[in-house]
Amino acid sequence: MVSIRKATTEDIPLINKLAWIAFPATYQDILTKEQIDYMMDWMYSPENLLKQMTEEGHVYYIAFTDNEPAGYVSIQKEAKDLFHLQKIYVLPKFQKEHIGKLLFCKAKEAVKEINKKPCRMELNVNRNNKALGFYLHMGMKKASEGDFDIGNGFYMNDYIMSIDIE
Repeated sequence: MVSIRKATTEDIPLINKLAWIAFPATYQDILTKEQIDYMMDWMYSPENLLKQMTEEGHVYYIAFTDNEPAGYVSIQKEAKDLFHLQKIYVLPKFQKEHIGKLLFCKAKEAVKEINKKPCRMELNVNRNNKALGFYLHMGMKKASEGDFDIGNGFYMNDYIMSIDIE
């Protein structure tokens, strides 16, 4: 049975642990080890997770399968009527169990709870990420693309995808 709960700052060590499993597995064939390590520190160090949750408005949710952590999602309000799905990852051993779909739906539900009126949710996805098909299946559309400088000589080569939330 899958359950999803809102994360607190006490969950930072767990999110960090899950990220060290899911993120490198997702990008091992797309990015260099150096870029993965850089991005892990940039996005998932305990200090940066704390900053995201306490200063930047990221809201995290953690999925559990029979009480075992299986994945996570985070959303952030970016502007009036615009949210960003910042992160959505499922551990490799739980993929193909529809947990990603449940996390995506939880993100949409959370946006509706926060915003209370129609808005849009966007996300960045690497142009070579096999999750692209998942996002299309979930109703997202490619809105644009770009190469985003993230520092240290690294870039994110992404599609920006969006979905309207009624």
